[in-house]
Amino acid sequence: MIPFSPPRIDDRVIAEVTAALKSGWITTGPRTKKFEKNITEYTGCKTTVAVNSWTMGVQVLLSYWGIKPGDEVILPAYTYCASANVIVHAGATPVMVDLNEDDFNLNIEKVRAAITPKTKAIMAVDIGGLPADYNELMNLINEPEIKAMFNAGSDFQEKLGRILLLSDSAHSFGAMYHGKRSGSLADISSFSFHAVKNLTTAEGGALCFNLPQQFNHDEIYSEMCTKILHGQNKDALAKTKKGNWRYDVIEPGYKCNMTDLQAAIGLVELERYQENLDRRKVIFDAYAAGFKNESWAIQPLYESDVKRSSYHLYLLRIADITEAQRDAIIQEIFEQDVSVNVHFQPLPILTAYKNRGYKMSDYPEAYSKYANEISLPVYYDLSDDNVKRVIAAVKHAVKHVIG
Repeated sequence: MIPFSPPRIDDRVIAEVTAALKSGWITTGPRTKKFEKNITEYTGCKTTVAVNSWTMGVQVLLSYWGIKPGDEVILPAYTYCASANVIVHAGATPVMVDLNEDDFNLNIEKVRAAITPKTKAIMAVDIGGLPADYNELMNLINEPEIKAMFNAGSDFQEKLGRILLLSDSAHSFGAMYHGKRSGSLADISSFSFHAVKNLTTAEGGALCFNLPQQFNHDEIYSEMCTKILHGQNKDALAKTKKGNWRYDVIEPGYKCNMTDLQAAIGLVELERYQENLDRRKVIFDAYAAGFKNESWAIQPLYESDVKRSSYHLYLLRIADITEAQRDAIIQEIFEQDVSVNVHFQPLPILTAYKNRGYKMSDYPEAYSKYANEISLPVYYDLSDDNVKRVIAAVKHAVKHVIG
């Protein structure tokens, strides 16, 4: 069976994790701090806070930014549930918008129509690793009419003076947009380092801050490190200094710091990340070549004049089929010992959001893309021969189901 997205765990990773174990430092420590600095350098952002997951990182962030009941956060209807769940847990309302026709990113004009005086943030999602249209989004929220509509609800919101632009960069580590790397494209970006991501720390994530110059990013880093450790003003590393045992709890915080065991994996993965991206691009290009003459194949956009994907997901779509036919094609692919997936079920399909009054019929583009989408395997160790097997399996399955 060709798996869908196994992590790259080899002797080099095992050796680094073993070294961390033998060091006696397994919670947040020197490796985590180094990993944060390396991410900041790689992405070009102003500071990075490593966390135990994308989800908890953004949950703390929304609280930090003062997003609360009565507020609204705009996001695409087509994303993983975590993007909306954190908004719900903050007490705010997820305001969903539909997608562009030519890619999986949120539609700017739909965003414009969704903005109200309650809007505190826009969360763009880089589906599959292709960056959203950040320049257009930033231009939109800086329009005088939009800024005049904005009602600040916290000191940070007052200082920014406009809607916050967030990037759900869970898929896009290493992606490029107008010559800048993901992590530096929005006010704040959040990465996921879950096991299936391009760069993994088993579980984990990172918040990358890139706010305007009126914000002190050293202070932000210190405040966020406190918030992710129960509100405690010293972590275990700081308390190792002689006589430095006493600490204070500044506020009731959260517990979602990254450990040095996680960071050990991440440091190896980051050091060789370009090698990973290069291999993933070869696989994307092979898929593109393999399906280019198939009239039924709608291939994903993964490069343009201003964008370059991180090649996280190859989102193949099959033209003119129903959702049931798509499911039958997937089953037939699995029968040939090839694992595939679907990214994602749009939020309004899910019971949790259906029960909150969201209707799939309000987002026709999101449904259209979901109903015929099949994600193909992409990972560093996927061999050229197995890429050919995937292509052959998909072609056979499509022919078997739709002729």
